[in-house]
Amino acid sequence: MSTIASENESQTDRCIHTHNNQTQSSMTNEPNQSESYESRFRPIYSQRKRSLDGLVINNDDSSDSSEDERSRLLGRTPHTTVQTVAVVNDYTSISVQTGNQHSIVTIFSMWNTMMGTSLLSMPWTIKQAGFINGIVLLVLMAGIMAYTTYRVLKVCHYLGGEALVEFSDAVKCYLGRITEGVAILCSLLTLLGGCIVYWILMSNFLYHIGIFIYSHVKVGSHEPNGSFHSYLSFPSDATCYNKTEIVIFNNDVFAKLWDETKTIPLYLILLIFPFINFKSPTFFTKFNSFGTLSVIYLIVFVLVKAGQWGMHIDINKNHDFSPSYSPVAEWSFPALTGVAALAYLLQNAVISIVRNQKYPENNTRDLLIAYCLVCITYTLIGAVFYASFPLHKSCIEDNFLNNIASVDIMAFVARIGLFFQMLCVLPLLTFIIRAQLLHFLFRSVWPSLKHVVLLNIIIVALSVVFAVFLPSIGHIISFVGGFCGFSYAIALPCAVYLVSSYQSRTLSWIKITFHGFLIFIGFANFVAQFVIIGHTK
Repeated sequence: MSTIASENESQTDRCIHTHNNQTQSSMTNEPNQSESYESRFRPIYSQRKRSLDGLVINNDDSSDSSEDERSRLLGRTPHTTVQTVAVVNDYTSISVQTGNQHSIVTIFSMWNTMMGTSLLSMPWTIKQAGFINGIVLLVLMAGIMAYTTYRVLKVCHYLGGEALVEFSDAVKCYLGRITEGVAILCSLLTLLGGCIVYWILMSNFLYHIGIFIYSHVKVGSHEPNGSFHSYLSFPSDATCYNKTEIVIFNNDVFAKLWDETKTIPLYLILLIFPFINFKSPTFFTKFNSFGTLSVIYLIVFVLVKAGQWGMHIDINKNHDFSPSYSPVAEWSFPALTGVAALAYLLQNAVISIVRNQKYPENNTRDLLIAYCLVCITYTLIGAVFYASFPLHKSCIEDNFLNNIASVDIMAFVARIGLFFQMLCVLPLLTFIIRAQLLHFLFRSVWPSLKHVVLLNIIIVALSVVFAVFLPSIGHIISFVGGFCGFSYAIALPCAVYLVSSYQSRTLSWIKITFHGFLIFIGFANFVAQFVIIGHTK
């Protein structure tokens, strides 16, 4: 133990010594005006900026030898710089190196980064936690995640000065290379979970899009026996819907060829696999705005439906027979905290987002504002849909769009928009997995076509298996969020902060107790995901 501690301490001293030398050099020497911004403000620990978020290509005619070397390592031609891009919670937020990013851009980038497919599961998570308890837990989880993200921001700023290092560099600096590998593993699991959830959702969206088109081509404007009415318009009772819209196809060849779990996940292989083998993901980054537009549309969608349905919420325990009855709290609440841990994940993107902040002194304020906005958005979507849902609350699914009939026009627009947005982002996720894993193993994101294709086959195979046999995004997100929330979002930031406090001789029992308690909460949240298996509704 003493040997390991001394190695970590000496390693940290070397990191800080390098930082001090860089600071002194910048004070005594005027920077060369012809020198590029990136070469003057390169992270001090690693020549390779390995973001846990991802990488995106930005063509630039100006490059130095180190940029050419980085391009060579990443399998691309010279004169191509690599910039970090936040692909967290499914949507992308590109960080442009201009150095004049205003607070409004920073706040919006953080909000956009944290808005993802977890949004579709928010009503389901509130059902698992209870109405009041769910809202309270969403706020508490936002507070915990905001604090640990703040710790990431501070420790990276301390190590890197104006050129903020990535959090993985700080982990390596304070906790060693093995722990850095753990951080990368957590990131890979998060990205793989995202690919699996995307495949399930794309299969779901494509299925309902096909039903919508088929119903209008075959049936036209006629709706036999009310089959194509949204079941939400049916009288509320204690039972959930029956999928009458599917029954009409039971004797049709279409029903056999167009199955949500048996055939469509396989069709997606033909559509997606060629794209994920592209050497560069530049083309797909041009469609990042789909993410923001999708979130805005979903907010409008929920508000419009709530206006049509009205409020159906009753927390009176004596009315538990009512379809509108909503328990204040449920024992399956860890499903919410697991999903929320992934929904609020920003620790692996915050450095990329604030790197070009014009006024870095506003970073903490902007971070707090962003988390408040994200918390409001998630709570709004979850609570409003849950409270207005006119059938029995147990009918709410982990993808709330499944509670809307296939032929609903607004739902059709939402599904087709989300499908094309995910079609563009999924290749980015696979590229990031490739960039992190293959570069870690072979020092190149393109060691050979054979390596890339084999990795992509594994990713696609896992995604298809889950889409066929376990197409439940709520459970997948809660497990992935529980693990990564504990390890990457809470444990690593707290551990790095405690070690840095020890090195600076500011460590106290209060810090140890408080941050130890946060780590315990994260671990308990992860373990609880196994406890509630079979108990979620």
